[in-house]
Amino acid sequence: MKIRIAAAIAVLGMAGCQQDREQDDASPVASPGDAVMQSTDAQTGEYPFEVWGDLPASAGRDSAGIRIVENASPEEGSRLHWVIGPEPDVTIGDIDGDDPYLLSYAWDATKLSDGRIVVVDRYTSELRVFDAAGVYLTKWGGQGEGPGEFPRSSLGNVEPWPGDSIVAWYADVQTISVFDSQGNFGRSFNRAGAGQRPWEVTRPELVRRDGTILGVLAERENAGSAEVRILNGEGGLHVSLGDHRSRRALYFSRELKLGLWGDLAVVAPSDRYELKAYADDGTLVRIVRREHVPRVPRAVDIMVSPTLRPEWRIPMEAEMLRVPQSKLEEFFPAFAEIMSDKAGYLWVREFEPPKEAGPAPVWTVFSPEGRVLGFVETPPGLEIYEIGEDYLLGHAEGELDVEMIQLWPLVR
Repeated sequence: MKIRIAAAIAVLGMAGCQQDREQDDASPVASPGDAVMQSTDAQTGEYPFEVWGDLPASAGRDSAGIRIVENASPEEGSRLHWVIGPEPDVTIGDIDGDDPYLLSYAWDATKLSDGRIVVVDRYTSELRVFDAAGVYLTKWGGQGEGPGEFPRSSLGNVEPWPGDSIVAWYADVQTISVFDSQGNFGRSFNRAGAGQRPWEVTRPELVRRDGTILGVLAERENAGSAEVRILNGEGGLHVSLGDHRSRRALYFSRELKLGLWGDLAVVAPSDRYELKAYADDGTLVRIVRREHVPRVPRAVDIMVSPTLRPEWRIPMEAEMLRVPQSKLEEFFPAFAEIMSDKAGYLWVREFEPPKEAGPAPVWTVFSPEGRVLGFVETPPGLEIYEIGEDYLLGHAEGELDVEMIQLWPLVR
């Protein structure tokens, strides 16, 4: 049963008003409406705060055609009733054995519709293909300069492409290659800005399900702002999503995070808990916020790698304690990462100061309409590459730093 809350949560209201004033300029568009928020005050356009069963409070309103959804934070320590299996269903990678199972810099992976898993092996510039049980089948690509081949040690990403095809791109070359579901090379195309200086080239991040590509105009390191773009299926500019706050030369700096949310492109600088979602034509259609209490970082929070040799680590730790406050970001990041899943939900990983980080990452999950559902905890040590409707696919390391690609079951 829905229980209406008479008094709105003050911190959300104050944050919402302040962030509205700071909102980037955007062209208004008609909002399709959220299925979970249909009851609205006809005069104010505001949606009341509500509790949905044991879900956190949320509220929505329209402003100049943009849907704005405010959310309370889930209760600390709570978990959404989704279950990730106690162990992976599939593990690919071994310390010895046949070469295809010896992974080296396995930077990405994706699962095809028939269950096959395609793994990037950066060291050999190969796309290694395994069946649904993790048994090696074949390889695509490889090192070289011919069609469908990749330069040495530069292959970085693999993403689904319409028609059960895939695309792969590589860090040092400005080309994107397309393969069909059987590994046949189809074509290559250059990214927007190819041939220009590196910071003038659009860096691809994610492939949208219509075959367009979400990316960032790779400006100079620590520039403070960057342009987000959607490229068409030929690598040309489809639409610009404007300039957004990006990394600065500060400890605990914000980062510019991109994500997909169904047909929407999400742009979210990590210095505030605010997710902006854009339509295909570049218009801002949704802003989703979650309650967040900022924390001020201190020099003592800077963590030096514990794996460094003591003669290097100890002097460096002493040096870090002398870092002035002016070299630190004003607040810790509000979140660490955003990802979408194939069921239309958005996952936002909680930021934890390095010295306070727990073994298992914690994510806030948002419904397709922007409402907080709750926290989900993912397996310790798993770097997630892809979230399906019923699985997590990612990278882990075993004993002696053996690289593994693992598929974990997910029950919603």
